[in-house]
Amino acid sequence: MSFRPAEMLVLRRFGDDQLVTLAKLAIETAFQPVVEAASGATFGYEALMRGYDRLGFQSPLQLLDKAHDVDQLLELEQVINSRAFAEFGGLPGYSQRMLFINMDARLIGLGSDIVERLTNHLTKAGIRPSSICFELSERFDNAQDPAFSALIKNLRHSGFKLAIDDFGVGFNGLKLLCDYATDYVKIDRHFVSKLDSTPRKRHIVKQIVQTAHMLGARIIAEGVETEAEFVICRELGCDLVQGYFIARPTTHFGELQDSYPHLEQAGSLRRQTTTLDSILIRAQVQRLPAVRENDDLDTVFELFRNNPQQSFFPILGANDEPRGVLHEHHVKGRIYHPFGRDLLKNRIYQRGIAHFVTEAPIADINTPAEQMLKIFAGMNGSDCVILTENLRYAGVLSASSLLKIINEKLLKTAQDQNPLTSLPGNRSIRDYVQDVMRDGSDTRYFCYFDFDNFKPFNDRYGFQKGDFAIALFASLLRHHFVGEDKFLGHVGGDDFFVGITGGARNELEAVLTQLLLDFSVKVRELYSPEDRAAGVILAHDRTGGEHRFPLMRCSVAVLEIAEGHIQVDVNRVSASIAAIKASAKESVTGVVFSGLSEV
Repeated sequence: MSFRPAEMLVLRRFGDDQLVTLAKLAIETAFQPVVEAASGATFGYEALMRGYDRLGFQSPLQLLDKAHDVDQLLELEQVINSRAFAEFGGLPGYSQRMLFINMDARLIGLGSDIVERLTNHLTKAGIRPSSICFELSERFDNAQDPAFSALIKNLRHSGFKLAIDDFGVGFNGLKLLCDYATDYVKIDRHFVSKLDSTPRKRHIVKQIVQTAHMLGARIIAEGVETEAEFVICRELGCDLVQGYFIARPTTHFGELQDSYPHLEQAGSLRRQTTTLDSILIRAQVQRLPAVRENDDLDTVFELFRNNPQQSFFPILGANDEPRGVLHEHHVKGRIYHPFGRDLLKNRIYQRGIAHFVTEAPIADINTPAEQMLKIFAGMNGSDCVILTENLRYAGVLSASSLLKIINEKLLKTAQDQNPLTSLPGNRSIRDYVQDVMRDGSDTRYFCYFDFDNFKPFNDRYGFQKGDFAIALFASLLRHHFVGEDKFLGHVGGDDFFVGITGGARNELEAVLTQLLLDFSVKVRELYSPEDRAAGVILAHDRTGGEHRFPLMRCSVAVLEIAEGHIQVDVNRVSASIAAIKASAKESVTGVVFSGLSEV
C-alpha cells in the first residue's frame, strides 16, 4: 500500500490520536549489519525504522517527536521494539548476535516500568537481555534527569548492554562515558566522513578510540561509506563498523550475511606481523574459565568451589565478548549464609549474574605492552586486564604478568641496544617501522644514514678512531633529534636510522643538512693535519690497490610515507631505501628524499 503526498498530509493533520494505530500498518523494521572491522564477520544489527514516510514524516525523529507531543511515545516505542525483537528472534544464529536498539531519552522517567515491558517482549520472542544493546543518543541532555542513573543501573543489572550513540556531536557523550559503565561508543558520521583525508578528524578519532578502550568500551564507527574511510577506521583501532560501504539497511532479511568478504580485501596490503610485545603478551596470557552472563548462579558456585585459589572470573556475553569480572566477595557471603543460595536463586529476588558484573579494563591481545599498562592503571583497583582477539575472550593478564612483560621487554630491548652507542638495534627498528607504517594519521619519515669512505678511514687510523667517529655521530643524532615523535636507532657499524612522525619536509631537510655539516666539520678533527690539508687519504681499496679517498662524510636516504597512506610490507620499505641509498651517496648535499610510490 502506498500513499500520495496529499493523503500523507491528511494523515498527519487528522490522525494524531490514531498515530500508533496507523504506525502498526505502515512501520517496518530494517536491519543494518554492525561488522567486526578486523575480520568482516557480522557482529550484530542496528534496528532502524522504515515506512515513516507513509505517515507523512520526513525522518524517524520527526515521527517520534510527534508521538511525544500527542503523548503516544511509549506506545509507539513498544510497537517498534516488539517488532524488532520478533524479527531478530527469527534470524538464523541470532543468539550469537547483538541487536542495537535506539532508546528515546524522553522515556527515562518510566524507569523500572519500561525495563519490565522490554523484558516481557524479549521473553515472548525467546531472546535474552544480553543480546540487546540500547543506544543512548546525545540528542537530549538525558544525564540531567535524576531518574537516568537509576534506569542505567536497572538496565545493566537486567543484563542489557549500553552504547553511547552519536558520540561527539551532542550534549554529554563524554560525561556519559566518564560516569557510567558503557559497552560501546558509536562515533558519529561527522567524524568518519572523509576521515582518510582530514588530519584533524583522524587525531580526534584516535583519541576517542584510546580513551574508550582504556575505559573498557568498544568503538563502533558509524556511517562508513567508502573503502578509504573503512581502512582508516580499522587502522585507528575501531572495533566495529557500520555504513553503506559494509551493507545498507534492509527489510529483506535474506540479504543479511554472516560475513562481508570485501572488507578483508579492503586495504589489500594489510597483513598481521608479530612484534616483540605480541610474543611476550601471548606467553603470559592466562585462560581462566569464564562465566556466561546467561548462566545460572549454580555455575558460579561450582567454579569457585573447584578453583578455591581464584578470587574472580571473567563474565562473557552470549557472543563470547567480555563484560567484566565477577568477584568471589560478591557471592561468598550469600553462599555461606543458611538461606543465601536459595535467596540468590529466588525469582522474586531477581539477582542474576549480570547484577554482579564489575568493570574491568579490556584490551585487544595485539595492544602494545606500554599502552596495556596505561589501560590497566587507568582502571584503579582492577584485578586484571581482560584480553580479546577479534572481540572474543582470549584470556586475562594480571598485574604481576604485565610487570613481567614490561621487564622482559626492557631486557630484550637492552640486549638489542648497540653496545657502542646505546641506541636501539635492528629488532627495535623493525618493530618501530611496522607500528608506524600502520598509522596514517600523519606524514612519516624514515631516515637511513650511511658514512661515505668510512672503511678507508678505519683501515688507516684503526678501529678505535673508527668507533670514536661512530660515537660522535650518535651524539650528534641525539642533539638534533629530540622528542617523543623521534625514534633513533643504530642499524650496525656506520649505519643509523631515525624515524620521525609529522613535521614539514623542508624543516626536516634543513635539520639533516645541518647534521651532516656538523659531522663533516667534527670528523675532520680525527684526521692528521696533513690529511686534513690534502683533503684526501691514501688507503687500500677493496681490490687491495692503493687509492686516494676523500675525507669521510655522511649521506642520508629519506623515505617519506604520506599522511593517510597505510603500508604494512616492511620488505617494500627496505627495497625502497636500498634503491635511494646510492642516489644519496652520489648527491652533492648527501640528502635525498623519495616517496614510496617513486621507487
